Amino acid sequence: MIAASVVLGEGVVIHHPDLVNLYGCRIGDGSRVGAFVEIQKNAVIGRNCKISSHSFVCEGVTVEDGVFVGHGVMFTNDIYPRAVASDGSLQTEADWAVVSTRVREGASIGSNATILAGITIGMGALVGAGAVVTRDVPDYAIVAGVPAEVTGRVKDAPPVARIAGGAQ
Repeated sequence: MIAASVVLGEGVVIHHPDLVNLYGCRIGDGSRVGAFVEIQKNAVIGRNCKISSHSFVCEGVTVEDGVFVGHGVMFTNDIYPRAVASDGSLQTEADWAVVSTRVREGASIGSNATILAGITIGMGALVGAGAVVTRDVPDYAIVAGVPAEVTGRVKDAPPVARIAGGAQ
């Protein structure tokens, strides 16, 4: 379902509109969204991004231009998630605060990675498949593992402006 509250840029491709859950989000020009993706309110996807199938982009996540999000990537937005308040009643939006996450231009996130709340993934960085990212990732770093650790640097990193279609 694509809610009326979604703002779609020019040339956005949603491969299976009946098999997504998009509401209150913004998706930039030229981006592509796969099947079984949920993008929640107040999430922002930049221009020329690819959000692969079965991924979850929650409220508070900003994905900048030219970012690749692999299959089954999960973002979080709460550091101390709970189902109930201290009195035992079900939590409401008033009982917690969204913790923002940012994925910088040209970064790539491998399939089944989990990105914890409050993280910044640097420009042109590469997150390995299955990684659990628990702290900020430097620009052009390669991280992998649980928890994710820097294992190298992206070699011959192309200028991000070229990837994202921006000015140089």
